[in-house]
Amino acid sequence: MARLIVLGSANRDYTVLVDRHPLPGETVLGGQVSTGTGGKGANQAAAAARAGAKPVFLAAVGDDSTGADILADLEAVGVDVSCVVRSTTATGVALITVTHDGENSIVVSAGANGTLEVDAVVARVNELVTAGSVVLAQLEIPVEVVAAAATATEKLGGRFVLNLSPSQRVPSHTLGWADPLILNETEASELAGSIIDSPVDAQIVAKRLLASSRSVAITLGGDGAVVADASGVQHILAERVPVVDTTGAGDAFAGALAAALADGSSLAEAVKAGIVAGGAAVQYVGAQPPLTR
Repeated sequence: MARLIVLGSANRDYTVLVDRHPLPGETVLGGQVSTGTGGKGANQAAAAARAGAKPVFLAAVGDDSTGADILADLEAVGVDVSCVVRSTTATGVALITVTHDGENSIVVSAGANGTLEVDAVVARVNELVTAGSVVLAQLEIPVEVVAAAATATEKLGGRFVLNLSPSQRVPSHTLGWADPLILNETEASELAGSIIDSPVDAQIVAKRLLASSRSVAITLGGDGAVVADASGVQHILAERVPVVDTTGAGDAFAGALAAALADGSSLAEAVKAGIVAGGAAVQYVGAQPPLTR
């Protein structure tokens, strides 16, 4: 059994700094390529571990040297990778360009992430989850796997946290069990069908989304986050920090939030922990801080 289970993707990230993102059909010159461990699931598991949790990671990587390196990186920061599947399909890859103001553009090739199977994941959830467990998932793996894990978690009395990223259509009951549903401004706008131009807009949208989820957390970058649950809606501010690269900031937020929930924090306190982690994440290049071994 486990207090925190992270279900999601694991990739090898290739990041290059550019003066600006290329237009369609255009080639631009960039700086040196940096490589690192990424994937929304791996990023969130690592962030949870850095926040003091001992997350169990449910994922799939290739039976290749890249997969082995990713598992070693995650183990080094305190993630339990004993349940990660080794697939004959190559490990997933993310190609990332980052401009000097920290904005990124990302293309992901799912690779082994797409091989996760419903029955195998549900079996693991049934082994690991008990009342009080937190299961955190995202959408770089098959949606049907996430939906099945949510159903199993609900039956076992666990708490299901869903980061609706990358934005995809998911079953209504899966959204309904999300506690919280984590979205950025773009994802929240798309789901609610309402544009967010300010924290006030985000509070209106968060309240609207409560009709379909148990609680909601909308990240607002440097403006912090809006959180909504049965007790009300509030805007939690963030400290201003220098931005180097926004890659992985949302994942750091989600991982730290889930770690705090698994440790018994209230949702508002968990969101505050997520904001601090997200602020730290934008101050280095890549989805995770460099490992020091």
